[in-house]
Amino acid sequence: MSDTHAQTVPFVRDTMLPAAEPPIREAGAVRWLRENLFSGPVNTVLTILGVLVVWFLVSHFWDWFAHSVWNAGSLSECRQIIAERWGEGARGACWAVIRERWNQYTYGFYPSELYWRPTMAFGLLFLALAPVLFSEAPGIRRIVLGTTTVLTLGLMIALGAPAAWLVFAAVVLIGGLVISERQVSLLLVFSILYPLMGVWFLWGGSAWGPIMVLVGPVLGWIAWRVLHPVSSLVAIIAALVIPLLWWIGYAGEAARDAEGILSLSIPAVASDRFGGFLLSITIGIAGIALSLPLGIVLALARRSDMFLVKSLAVIFIEFIRGVPLIALLFVASLLLNYFLPPGTNFDIILRVIIMVTLFSAAYMAEVIRGGLAALPKGQYEAADALGLDYWKAQRLIVLPQALKISIPGIVSTFIGMFKDTTLVTFVGLYDPLKSMSDAVRASTSWKGIYWEPYIFVGFIFFLICFGMSRYSMYLERRLARDHR
Repeated sequence: MSDTHAQTVPFVRDTMLPAAEPPIREAGAVRWLRENLFSGPVNTVLTILGVLVVWFLVSHFWDWFAHSVWNAGSLSECRQIIAERWGEGARGACWAVIRERWNQYTYGFYPSELYWRPTMAFGLLFLALAPVLFSEAPGIRRIVLGTTTVLTLGLMIALGAPAAWLVFAAVVLIGGLVISERQVSLLLVFSILYPLMGVWFLWGGSAWGPIMVLVGPVLGWIAWRVLHPVSSLVAIIAALVIPLLWWIGYAGEAARDAEGILSLSIPAVASDRFGGFLLSITIGIAGIALSLPLGIVLALARRSDMFLVKSLAVIFIEFIRGVPLIALLFVASLLLNYFLPPGTNFDIILRVIIMVTLFSAAYMAEVIRGGLAALPKGQYEAADALGLDYWKAQRLIVLPQALKISIPGIVSTFIGMFKDTTLVTFVGLYDPLKSMSDAVRASTSWKGIYWEPYIFVGFIFFLICFGMSRYSMYLERRLARDHR
Protein backbone atom coordinates (compact mmCIF):
# COMPACT_ATOMS: atom_id res chain seq x y z
CA MET A 1 0.00 0.00 0.00
CA SER A 2 2.82 2.34 0.88
CA ASP A 3 4.53 1.82 -2.49
CA THR A 4 1.30 2.45 -4.36
CA HIS A 5 0.59 5.54 -2.33
CA ALA A 6 4.07 6.94 -3.01
CA GLN A 7 3.61 6.54 -6.77
CA THR A 8 0.18 8.20 -6.93
CA VAL A 9 0.74 11.28 -4.75
CA PRO A 10 2.41 14.08 -6.80
CA PHE A 11 5.52 15.82 -5.54
CA VAL A 12 4.98 19.45 -4.53
CA ARG A 13 8.03 21.70 -4.01
CA ASP A 14 7.76 24.02 -1.04
CA THR A 15 10.83 26.16 -1.84
CA MET A 16 11.64 28.35 -4.87
CA LEU A 17 14.64 27.70 -7.04
CA PRO A 18 17.06 30.63 -7.45
CA ALA A 19 16.53 32.70 -10.60
CA ALA A 20 18.74 31.61 -13.48
CA GLU A 21 20.18 33.78 -16.23
CA PRO A 22 18.33 33.44 -19.56
CA PRO A 23 20.19 31.80 -22.43
CA ILE A 24 22.38 34.25 -24.29
CA ARG A 25 20.33 33.70 -27.43
CA GLU A 26 17.18 34.88 -25.64
CA ALA A 27 18.27 38.22 -24.15
CA GLY A 28 19.65 41.63 -25.06
CA ALA A 29 21.05 42.73 -28.39
CA VAL A 30 21.74 39.16 -29.52
CA ARG A 31 18.05 38.29 -29.24
CA TRP A 32 16.99 41.44 -31.08
CA LEU A 33 19.43 40.76 -33.91
CA ARG A 34 18.34 37.13 -34.17
CA GLU A 35 14.62 37.97 -34.23
CA ASN A 36 14.75 41.03 -36.51
CA LEU A 37 17.76 40.63 -38.80
CA PHE A 38 18.75 36.96 -38.84
CA SER A 39 15.52 35.08 -38.18
CA GLY A 40 15.89 32.91 -41.28
CA PRO A 41 17.92 32.36 -44.45
CA VAL A 42 15.97 34.90 -46.51
CA ASN A 43 16.08 37.54 -43.77
CA THR A 44 19.81 36.95 -43.30
CA VAL A 45 20.51 37.40 -47.03
CA LEU A 46 18.40 40.59 -47.13
CA THR A 47 20.21 41.94 -44.08
CA ILE A 48 23.61 41.34 -45.68
CA LEU A 49 22.47 42.96 -48.93
CA GLY A 50 21.14 45.95 -47.00
CA VAL A 51 24.42 46.37 -45.15
CA LEU A 52 26.32 46.22 -48.46
CA VAL A 53 24.06 48.89 -49.98
CA VAL A 54 24.54 51.16 -46.97
CA TRP A 55 28.30 50.61 -47.10
CA PHE A 56 28.34 51.43 -50.83
CA LEU A 57 26.45 54.69 -50.29
CA VAL A 58 28.53 55.75 -47.30
CA SER A 59 31.85 54.92 -48.97
CA HIS A 60 30.96 56.84 -52.13
CA PHE A 61 29.27 59.92 -50.64
CA TRP A 62 30.71 60.34 -47.14
CA ASP A 63 33.61 62.47 -48.29
CA TRP A 64 31.23 64.73 -50.25
CA PHE A 65 29.20 65.41 -47.09
CA ALA A 66 32.22 65.49 -44.78
CA HIS A 67 33.93 68.19 -46.85
CA SER A 68 30.86 70.48 -46.76
CA VAL A 69 31.32 74.24 -46.86
CA TRP A 70 28.72 76.45 -45.19
CA ASN A 71 30.31 79.88 -45.41
CA ALA A 72 31.16 81.14 -48.89
CA GLY A 73 29.99 83.82 -51.29
CA SER A 74 30.07 81.81 -54.51
CA LEU A 75 30.60 78.35 -55.94
CA SER A 76 34.16 79.17 -56.98
CA GLU A 77 34.96 80.26 -53.42
CA CYS A 78 33.47 77.00 -52.14
CA ARG A 79 35.71 74.95 -54.42
CA GLN A 80 38.74 77.00 -53.42
CA ILE A 81 38.05 76.40 -49.71
CA ILE A 82 37.65 72.66 -50.31
CA ALA A 83 40.92 72.51 -52.25
CA GLU A 84 42.78 74.41 -49.52
CA ARG A 85 41.43 72.25 -46.72
CA TRP A 86 41.40 68.79 -48.30
CA GLY A 87 43.81 69.07 -51.18
CA GLU A 88 43.49 69.31 -54.94
CA GLY A 89 40.93 66.94 -56.43
CA ALA A 90 38.87 66.73 -53.22
CA ARG A 91 35.14 67.09 -53.54
CA GLY A 92 32.59 68.48 -51.13
CA ALA A 93 29.07 69.87 -50.82
CA CYS A 94 28.61 73.63 -51.04
CA TRP A 95 25.77 74.27 -48.62
CA ALA A 96 26.71 77.93 -48.60
CA VAL A 97 24.18 78.40 -51.41
CA ILE A 98 21.42 77.57 -48.93
CA ARG A 99 22.91 79.91 -46.36
CA GLU A 100 23.10 82.71 -48.92
CA ARG A 101 19.76 82.15 -50.67
CA TRP A 102 17.55 80.69 -47.91
CA ASN A 103 15.20 83.62 -48.29
CA GLN A 104 14.50 82.82 -51.93
CA TYR A 105 13.82 79.16 -51.19
CA THR A 106 11.53 80.14 -48.33
CA TYR A 107 9.72 83.26 -49.55
CA GLY A 108 10.45 83.42 -53.27
CA PHE A 109 10.48 87.05 -54.44
CA TYR A 110 8.26 88.27 -51.62
CA PRO A 111 9.41 91.75 -50.46
CA SER A 112 12.11 91.25 -47.84
CA GLU A 113 10.72 93.95 -45.56
CA LEU A 114 7.44 91.99 -45.40
CA TYR A 115 8.85 88.53 -44.61
CA TRP A 116 7.23 88.80 -41.18
CA ARG A 117 3.74 88.66 -42.73
CA PRO A 118 3.82 85.11 -44.13
CA THR A 119 5.74 84.07 -41.00
CA MET A 120 2.91 85.38 -38.83
CA ALA A 121 0.29 83.85 -41.15
CA PHE A 122 1.77 80.37 -40.91
CA GLY A 123 2.26 80.73 -37.16
CA LEU A 124 -1.43 81.54 -36.76
CA LEU A 125 -2.22 78.55 -38.98
CA PHE A 126 -1.15 76.16 -36.22
CA LEU A 127 -3.45 77.97 -33.80
CA ALA A 128 -6.33 77.52 -36.28
CA LEU A 129 -5.50 73.82 -36.70
CA ALA A 130 -5.19 73.09 -32.97
CA PRO A 131 -8.92 72.54 -32.25
CA VAL A 132 -9.24 70.42 -35.40
CA LEU A 133 -6.16 68.20 -35.15
CA PHE A 134 -5.41 68.11 -31.41
CA SER A 135 -8.75 68.59 -29.68
CA GLU A 136 -8.40 65.30 -27.76
CA ALA A 137 -4.67 65.51 -27.05
CA PRO A 138 -3.99 68.35 -24.59
CA GLY A 139 -0.35 67.38 -24.11
CA ILE A 140 0.48 67.49 -27.82
CA ARG A 141 -1.61 70.66 -28.21
CA ARG A 142 0.38 72.45 -25.51
CA ILE A 143 3.68 71.46 -27.12
CA VAL A 144 2.54 72.53 -30.60
CA LEU A 145 1.04 75.86 -29.54
CA GLY A 146 3.86 76.68 -27.13
CA THR A 147 6.53 75.95 -29.72
CA THR A 148 4.59 77.85 -32.39
CA THR A 149 4.24 80.90 -30.15
CA VAL A 150 7.94 81.05 -29.30
CA LEU A 151 9.14 80.42 -32.87
CA THR A 152 6.66 82.79 -34.51
CA LEU A 153 7.37 85.70 -32.18
CA GLY A 154 11.12 85.07 -32.32
CA LEU A 155 11.16 84.98 -36.11
CA MET A 156 8.97 88.07 -36.37
CA ILE A 157 11.40 89.96 -34.14
CA ALA A 158 14.37 88.74 -36.20
CA LEU A 159 12.62 89.74 -39.45
CA GLY A 160 11.87 93.26 -38.23
CA ALA A 161 8.11 93.10 -37.75
CA PRO A 162 6.45 96.36 -36.66
CA ALA A 163 5.74 96.58 -32.95
CA ALA A 164 1.96 96.81 -33.45
CA TRP A 165 1.84 93.57 -35.44
CA LEU A 166 4.20 91.89 -33.00
CA VAL A 167 1.83 92.76 -30.16
CA PHE A 168 -1.13 91.53 -32.25
CA ALA A 169 0.55 88.17 -32.91
CA ALA A 170 1.55 87.80 -29.25
CA VAL A 171 -1.99 88.54 -28.03
CA VAL A 172 -3.59 86.11 -30.49
CA LEU A 173 -1.09 83.26 -29.95
CA ILE A 174 -0.85 83.55 -26.16
CA GLY A 175 -4.60 84.17 -25.88
CA GLY A 176 -5.26 81.11 -28.04
CA LEU A 177 -2.99 79.02 -25.82
CA VAL A 178 -4.88 80.17 -22.72
CA ILE A 179 -8.29 79.57 -24.31
CA SER A 180 -7.26 76.09 -25.46
CA GLU A 181 -6.52 75.19 -21.82
CA ARG A 182 -10.01 76.24 -20.76
CA GLN A 183 -12.22 75.18 -23.68
CA VAL A 184 -10.51 74.26 -26.93
CA SER A 185 -13.78 74.27 -28.90
CA LEU A 186 -13.87 78.07 -28.63
CA LEU A 187 -10.88 78.20 -30.99
CA LEU A 188 -13.11 76.85 -33.77
CA VAL A 189 -14.31 80.43 -34.28
CA PHE A 190 -10.74 81.43 -35.08
CA SER A 191 -10.40 78.36 -37.33
CA ILE A 192 -13.38 79.55 -39.38
CA LEU A 193 -12.06 83.11 -39.65
CA TYR A 194 -8.45 82.16 -40.37
CA PRO A 195 -8.75 81.49 -44.14
CA LEU A 196 -9.82 85.09 -44.75
CA MET A 197 -7.18 86.40 -42.36
CA GLY A 198 -4.49 84.27 -44.01
CA VAL A 199 -5.37 85.55 -47.47
CA TRP A 200 -5.23 89.13 -46.23
CA PHE A 201 -1.89 88.66 -44.48
CA LEU A 202 -0.28 87.02 -47.53
CA TRP A 203 -1.65 89.17 -50.36
CA GLY A 204 -2.30 92.36 -48.41
CA GLY A 205 -4.57 95.12 -49.68
CA SER A 206 -7.73 96.25 -47.92
CA ALA A 207 -9.14 94.24 -45.02
CA TRP A 208 -12.63 95.23 -46.16
CA GLY A 209 -12.48 92.65 -48.96
CA PRO A 210 -12.31 89.63 -46.58
CA ILE A 211 -14.82 91.33 -44.27
CA MET A 212 -17.33 91.70 -47.11
CA VAL A 213 -16.73 88.09 -48.11
CA LEU A 214 -17.67 87.14 -44.55
CA VAL A 215 -20.88 89.17 -44.83
CA GLY A 216 -22.18 86.74 -47.50
CA PRO A 217 -22.68 83.72 -45.17
CA VAL A 218 -24.20 86.03 -42.56
CA LEU A 219 -26.81 87.21 -45.09
CA GLY A 220 -27.44 83.59 -46.11
CA TRP A 221 -27.99 82.58 -42.49
CA ILE A 222 -30.42 85.47 -41.95
CA ALA A 223 -32.36 84.45 -45.09
CA TRP A 224 -32.51 80.85 -43.88
CA ARG A 225 -33.81 81.89 -40.45
CA VAL A 226 -36.49 84.10 -41.99
CA LEU A 227 -37.70 81.66 -44.65
CA HIS A 228 -37.33 78.37 -42.76
CA PRO A 229 -40.79 78.60 -41.10
CA VAL A 230 -42.32 79.11 -44.56
CA SER A 231 -40.51 76.42 -46.55
CA SER A 232 -37.34 74.43 -45.82
CA LEU A 233 -36.51 74.08 -49.52
CA VAL A 234 -36.94 77.79 -50.21
CA ALA A 235 -34.83 78.60 -47.13
CA ILE A 236 -31.97 76.35 -48.30
CA ILE A 237 -32.04 77.81 -51.82
CA ALA A 238 -32.04 81.35 -50.47
CA ALA A 239 -29.18 80.54 -48.09
CA LEU A 240 -27.10 79.43 -51.09
CA VAL A 241 -28.15 82.02 -53.68
CA ILE A 242 -28.05 85.20 -51.59
CA PRO A 243 -24.33 84.88 -50.63
CA LEU A 244 -23.47 84.23 -54.29
CA LEU A 245 -25.39 87.29 -55.42
CA TRP A 246 -23.73 89.36 -52.72
CA TRP A 247 -20.23 88.21 -53.66
CA ILE A 248 -20.75 88.66 -57.40
CA GLY A 249 -22.65 91.92 -57.45
CA TYR A 250 -22.12 93.93 -54.30
CA ALA A 251 -19.16 92.79 -52.18
CA GLY A 252 -16.52 94.53 -54.31
CA GLU A 253 -18.29 97.88 -54.36
CA ALA A 254 -19.10 97.68 -50.66
CA ALA A 255 -15.43 96.96 -49.86
CA ARG A 256 -14.28 99.96 -51.91
CA ASP A 257 -16.82 102.26 -50.30
CA ALA A 258 -15.87 101.07 -46.82
CA GLU A 259 -12.18 101.57 -47.59
CA GLY A 260 -12.94 105.13 -48.66
CA ILE A 261 -14.61 105.77 -45.31
CA LEU A 262 -12.09 103.94 -43.09
CA SER A 263 -8.83 102.64 -44.53
CA LEU A 264 -7.80 99.20 -43.28
CA SER A 265 -5.16 98.36 -45.87
CA ILE A 266 -1.65 96.97 -45.73
CA PRO A 267 0.86 96.89 -48.63
CA ALA A 268 -0.36 94.59 -51.38
CA VAL A 269 1.85 91.84 -52.82
CA ALA A 270 1.23 90.49 -56.32
CA SER A 271 0.97 86.75 -56.90
CA ASP A 272 4.03 86.73 -59.18
CA ARG A 273 6.14 87.63 -56.11
CA PHE A 274 5.22 84.37 -54.41
CA GLY A 275 7.64 81.48 -54.72
CA GLY A 276 9.57 78.79 -52.93
CA PHE A 277 8.00 76.98 -50.00
CA LEU A 278 5.67 79.92 -49.41
CA LEU A 279 3.99 79.10 -52.72
CA SER A 280 3.98 75.32 -52.24
CA ILE A 281 2.60 75.47 -48.70
CA THR A 282 -0.06 78.01 -49.68
CA ILE A 283 -1.30 75.87 -52.57
CA GLY A 284 -0.98 72.67 -50.54
CA ILE A 285 -2.92 73.89 -47.51
CA ALA A 286 -5.68 75.40 -49.65
CA GLY A 287 -5.94 72.22 -51.72
CA ILE A 288 -6.07 70.00 -48.63
CA ALA A 289 -8.71 72.13 -46.90
CA LEU A 290 -10.95 72.28 -49.98
CA SER A 291 -10.48 68.83 -51.53
CA LEU A 292 -11.58 66.80 -48.48
CA PRO A 293 -15.15 68.18 -48.19
CA LEU A 294 -15.51 68.19 -51.98
CA GLY A 295 -14.28 64.59 -52.10
CA ILE A 296 -16.84 63.56 -49.47
CA VAL A 297 -19.65 65.14 -51.50
CA LEU A 298 -18.46 63.43 -54.69
CA ALA A 299 -18.20 60.05 -52.95
CA LEU A 300 -21.76 60.35 -51.62
CA ALA A 301 -22.98 61.52 -55.02
CA ARG A 302 -21.37 58.54 -56.76
CA ARG A 303 -23.16 56.15 -54.38
CA SER A 304 -26.46 58.02 -54.72
CA ASP A 305 -29.61 56.33 -56.01
CA MET A 306 -30.49 59.42 -58.07
CA PHE A 307 -29.45 58.75 -61.65
CA LEU A 308 -28.55 62.33 -62.65
CA VAL A 309 -26.52 63.02 -59.50
CA LYS A 310 -24.66 59.72 -59.79
CA SER A 311 -23.98 60.18 -63.51
CA LEU A 312 -22.57 63.67 -63.08
CA ALA A 313 -20.33 62.50 -60.23
CA VAL A 314 -19.05 59.54 -62.27
CA ILE A 315 -18.35 61.73 -65.31
CA PHE A 316 -16.47 64.30 -63.25
CA ILE A 317 -14.39 61.77 -61.30
CA GLU A 318 -13.46 59.65 -64.30
CA PHE A 319 -12.62 62.69 -66.43
CA ILE A 320 -10.39 64.26 -63.79
CA ARG A 321 -8.67 60.94 -63.02
CA GLY A 322 -8.06 60.36 -66.71
CA VAL A 323 -6.38 63.71 -67.39
CA PRO A 324 -2.83 64.55 -66.19
CA LEU A 325 -2.57 67.31 -63.63
CA ILE A 326 -0.18 69.23 -65.85
CA ALA A 327 -2.92 69.43 -68.51
CA LEU A 328 -5.34 70.92 -65.99
CA LEU A 329 -2.69 73.43 -64.90
CA PHE A 330 -2.20 74.51 -68.52
CA VAL A 331 -5.97 74.93 -68.82
CA ALA A 332 -5.94 77.10 -65.69
CA SER A 333 -3.01 79.14 -66.95
CA LEU A 334 -3.82 79.61 -70.63
CA LEU A 335 -7.25 78.49 -71.80
CA LEU A 336 -9.36 79.76 -68.90
CA ASN A 337 -8.83 83.38 -69.92
CA TYR A 338 -10.56 82.75 -73.26
CA PHE A 339 -13.82 81.93 -71.45
CA LEU A 340 -13.75 84.99 -69.19
CA PRO A 341 -15.01 88.49 -70.06
CA PRO A 342 -12.37 90.84 -71.52
CA GLY A 343 -10.32 92.62 -68.90
CA THR A 344 -11.06 90.04 -66.20
CA ASN A 345 -8.15 89.56 -63.81
CA PHE A 346 -8.32 86.03 -62.46
CA ASP A 347 -5.38 85.47 -60.10
CA ILE A 348 -3.03 82.74 -61.34
CA ILE A 349 -2.51 81.23 -57.88
CA LEU A 350 -6.27 81.08 -57.36
CA ARG A 351 -6.64 79.31 -60.72
CA VAL A 352 -3.97 76.79 -59.78
CA ILE A 353 -5.59 76.18 -56.39
CA ILE A 354 -8.94 75.49 -58.06
CA MET A 355 -7.44 72.97 -60.49
CA VAL A 356 -5.32 71.26 -57.84
CA THR A 357 -8.39 71.03 -55.59
CA LEU A 358 -10.54 69.48 -58.32
CA PHE A 359 -7.80 67.02 -59.23
CA SER A 360 -7.25 65.96 -55.63
CA ALA A 361 -10.98 65.80 -54.88
CA ALA A 362 -11.53 63.21 -57.62
CA TYR A 363 -8.97 60.88 -56.05
CA MET A 364 -10.26 61.69 -52.58
CA ALA A 365 -13.76 60.70 -53.64
CA GLU A 366 -12.60 57.23 -54.65
CA VAL A 367 -10.68 56.78 -51.40
CA ILE A 368 -13.74 57.72 -49.34
CA ARG A 369 -16.01 55.60 -51.56
CA GLY A 370 -13.79 52.65 -50.67
CA GLY A 371 -14.34 53.41 -46.99
CA LEU A 372 -18.10 53.61 -47.51
CA ALA A 373 -18.11 50.29 -49.37
CA ALA A 374 -16.12 48.64 -46.57
CA LEU A 375 -18.82 49.30 -43.98
CA PRO A 376 -21.06 46.33 -43.20
CA LYS A 377 -24.60 46.58 -44.50
CA GLY A 378 -25.82 46.30 -40.93
CA GLN A 379 -24.60 49.83 -40.18
CA TYR A 380 -26.96 51.26 -42.79
CA GLU A 381 -29.78 49.06 -41.52
CA ALA A 382 -29.12 50.20 -37.96
CA ALA A 383 -29.46 53.83 -39.07
CA ASP A 384 -32.77 53.01 -40.75
CA ALA A 385 -33.96 51.15 -37.65
CA LEU A 386 -33.26 54.23 -35.54
CA GLY A 387 -35.46 56.31 -37.86
CA LEU A 388 -32.64 58.58 -39.02
CA ASP A 389 -32.99 60.40 -42.30
CA TYR A 390 -30.26 60.22 -44.96
CA TRP A 391 -28.17 63.16 -43.80
CA LYS A 392 -28.34 62.28 -40.11
CA ALA A 393 -27.41 58.69 -40.87
CA GLN A 394 -24.40 59.84 -42.89
CA ARG A 395 -23.31 62.39 -40.29
CA LEU A 396 -23.76 60.30 -37.16
CA ILE A 397 -23.13 56.70 -38.24
CA VAL A 398 -21.79 56.16 -41.74
CA LEU A 399 -19.25 58.91 -42.45
CA PRO A 400 -17.41 58.75 -39.08
CA GLN A 401 -16.68 55.06 -39.63
CA ALA A 402 -15.93 55.43 -43.35
CA LEU A 403 -13.51 58.30 -42.78
CA LYS A 404 -11.74 56.36 -40.03
CA ILE A 405 -11.23 53.44 -42.42
CA SER A 406 -10.04 55.81 -45.16
CA ILE A 407 -7.45 57.71 -43.08
CA PRO A 408 -4.37 56.09 -44.72
CA GLY A 409 -5.69 56.71 -48.22
CA ILE A 410 -6.77 60.27 -47.41
CA VAL A 411 -3.37 61.21 -46.02
CA SER A 412 -1.62 59.53 -48.96
CA THR A 413 -3.70 61.69 -51.29
CA PHE A 414 -2.75 64.79 -49.29
CA ILE A 415 0.94 63.90 -49.48
CA GLY A 416 0.77 63.26 -53.22
CA MET A 417 -1.04 66.54 -53.81
CA PHE A 418 1.49 68.50 -51.75
CA LYS A 419 4.38 67.04 -53.73
CA ASP A 420 2.52 67.80 -56.98
CA THR A 421 2.65 71.51 -56.15
CA THR A 422 6.12 71.49 -57.73
CA LEU A 423 4.38 71.11 -61.11
CA VAL A 424 3.32 74.75 -61.01
CA THR A 425 6.73 75.51 -62.50
CA PHE A 426 5.23 74.66 -65.90
CA VAL A 427 2.71 77.52 -65.65
CA GLY A 428 5.26 80.18 -64.77
CA LEU A 429 5.21 80.03 -60.97
CA TYR A 430 8.39 79.68 -58.92
CA ASP A 431 8.22 76.35 -57.15
CA PRO A 432 11.10 75.58 -54.75
CA LEU A 433 12.40 72.53 -56.60
CA LYS A 434 13.06 73.65 -60.18
CA SER A 435 12.15 77.26 -60.86
CA MET A 436 13.71 78.65 -57.69
CA SER A 437 16.83 76.54 -58.15
CA ASP A 438 17.09 77.77 -61.74
CA ALA A 439 16.72 81.36 -60.49
CA VAL A 440 19.56 80.80 -58.03
CA ARG A 441 21.76 79.23 -60.71
CA ALA A 442 21.07 82.19 -63.00
CA SER A 443 23.41 84.20 -60.79
CA THR A 444 27.04 84.09 -61.86
CA SER A 445 28.04 83.39 -58.26
CA TRP A 446 26.16 80.08 -58.14
CA LYS A 447 26.17 79.03 -61.77
CA GLY A 448 26.98 75.32 -61.93
CA ILE A 449 25.64 74.32 -58.50
CA TYR A 450 23.34 71.34 -58.91
CA TRP A 451 22.86 68.72 -56.21
CA GLU A 452 22.74 70.88 -53.09
CA PRO A 453 19.48 72.75 -53.91
CA TYR A 454 17.70 69.53 -54.86
CA ILE A 455 18.84 67.73 -51.71
CA PHE A 456 17.81 70.66 -49.49
CA VAL A 457 14.37 71.04 -51.07
CA GLY A 458 13.80 67.27 -51.06
CA PHE A 459 14.71 67.12 -47.37
CA ILE A 460 12.19 69.86 -46.48
CA PHE A 461 9.48 68.09 -48.49
CA PHE A 462 10.35 64.87 -46.67
CA LEU A 463 10.00 66.53 -43.27
CA ILE A 464 6.57 67.95 -44.10
CA CYS A 465 5.27 64.72 -45.66
CA PHE A 466 6.75 62.62 -42.84
CA GLY A 467 4.95 64.85 -40.34
CA MET A 468 1.64 64.23 -42.11
CA SER A 469 2.32 60.51 -42.16
CA ARG A 470 3.10 60.40 -38.42
CA TYR A 471 -0.05 62.36 -37.62
CA SER A 472 -2.01 59.86 -39.70
CA MET A 473 -0.61 57.00 -37.61
CA TYR A 474 -1.41 58.88 -34.40
CA LEU A 475 -4.97 59.51 -35.58
CA GLU A 476 -5.45 55.84 -36.46
CA ARG A 477 -4.30 54.78 -32.98
CA ARG A 478 -6.55 57.33 -31.29
CA LEU A 479 -9.62 56.29 -33.26
CA ALA A 480 -8.98 52.54 -33.01
CA ARG A 481 -11.94 50.79 -31.41
CA ASP A 482 -11.28 47.14 -32.31
CA HIS A 483 -10.58 44.51 -29.63
CA ARG A 484 -9.85 46.93 -26.83
